[in-house]
Amino acid sequence: MLAQDDKEHPVPEQLRPRFRELVAAFVAGDYRLSRHELDGIAPIDEDTAQFIAAQITAYGATLAPLNDEVWQRSICLWMDGYWKFLIDLSTTQEPVSDLALHAKLFGDPCGRIEVSSVHVP
Repeated sequence: MLAQDDKEHPVPEQLRPRFRELVAAFVAGDYRLSRHELDGIAPIDEDTAQFIAAQITAYGATLAPLNDEVWQRSICLWMDGYWKFLIDLSTTQEPVSDLALHAKLFGDPCGRIEVSSVHVP
């Protein structure tokens, strides 16, 4: 179980494959997740998908599948009702970029993940 405290924690190993699948959909240009049915990950609304696409374009690098190095900096923390995740993204130029996926997890580690943004914090 994830710790419900006020400390930052590494992203649990059991959740990393789900985030890898999510980012793989983004790499394929599917920001709404309409072409990728991902178990336990909520579809993304059009406005959020457009914002994500614009942020990635503005960053000026091509998104790539998650490199193993991202887990050294990516974190999760309890936010009074859900876990917030900040997952550093990889680009073709950087194994760990400043661009980050912002997501929430409701329920236990098998619960539903909702993407709230992709941007440079």
